[in-house]
Amino acid sequence: MGRSNLATPTAGAFLTSMSGSSVSVGRPRPAAILSPVIDFLCVGGLSLIVFVPLLLSGRDNLDFVSIAALAWAQALVNYLHFMASYRMVYRDREMIRRHQWATIWVPVILIALLIIALLTVEQSRILLIAFFAVASGYLAWHYTGQAWGMMASYAFLDGIRFEKTERLLLRTSLRILLAWHVIWFLHTALSDPTRIELAYRVISAATVLAFGLGVAGLSRVRRRTGKLPPARALVAWFAMFVWYAAMARWGLPALFLVQLFHALQYLEFPVRVELNRAAREAPGRALSRLLFSAAILIAASLLVLLIVPGPAMSIAANLFGAPENTAAPILILYFINIHHYFTDGVIWKLSNPEVRKDLFAHVAPAGATQPAGEPGGRKDKKRKRASR
Repeated sequence: MGRSNLATPTAGAFLTSMSGSSVSVGRPRPAAILSPVIDFLCVGGLSLIVFVPLLLSGRDNLDFVSIAALAWAQALVNYLHFMASYRMVYRDREMIRRHQWATIWVPVILIALLIIALLTVEQSRILLIAFFAVASGYLAWHYTGQAWGMMASYAFLDGIRFEKTERLLLRTSLRILLAWHVIWFLHTALSDPTRIELAYRVISAATVLAFGLGVAGLSRVRRRTGKLPPARALVAWFAMFVWYAAMARWGLPALFLVQLFHALQYLEFPVRVELNRAAREAPGRALSRLLFSAAILIAASLLVLLIVPGPAMSIAANLFGAPENTAAPILILYFINIHHYFTDGVIWKLSNPEVRKDLFAHVAPAGATQPAGEPGGRKDKKRKRASR
């Protein structure tokens, strides 16, 4: 497998490269994935409307929320965003053939490990716990990586690109939050969290540094361009701090809400891809095709939801003492979660011209959806030689 066949498993990961590309497209104003308001709410605005007042209220718990109802609602939206990614990566043979590692070999390996885990669950829960740990670690990577993808995409739509130092500052800010998420997970999952209490306190203090680095990166953008990135890009970054503040205060109940907002953040991108493909392949029937696709995805999500337990049930089982009849659905849930990160790395990849065409066709004139070439890439080098 070539190095380019597997990207960082984040929604919108390809836009990381785009943020440093030299791209010039004519676009209507305001450019958006769906609309400026919908983009803002999906990317994190709605989560701020919910979380900020709750955090400022000083509440010690979320006991006014039905955890069971929240878990099922979160699970439905979460599975919907999983099914949307599966539709995109398995929609044609060429995509499967081109990305065999993510589409074939990763699921084969995971299924083999899943079967072994089921056969040995009575003797040992090591593989069960390993699935849980890997899925949780990837989740931290996924959250912060998706936030960066959102920042880069909305900045791109506003005609702004992040330069090297700005990217370094902003991504380091998010990587510190990634480390916090991992330590928080261990602090929450371990039977004796005092063993990592010092590490948890240190990384929690480091989030202040993370915020400062992000502010420094955004300030450099403003000094260079004369303006800040659009609000949609800013809220994607700021929302991460609010999400993790909620998790730090309220624990697992807050995680259910965070996962709901994370899935919502993702979903408008597959929606835009479906609309652009429908507009290209079936002009005049784009909306009806989108509704048909949405109905299929919702049906598939409901089916999975009936088979696989929601996060509340898997966490309640606590893995260490999960009854045998819950092991299979829990492992299926983690299989979907882990595989999702690999499929995302295929779907949102700049080196795939179909991705660029499908996502930005609505804001670029014909022939302008393809960037001039990735910085330092072959096309870019050939262009430099020709200009000499």
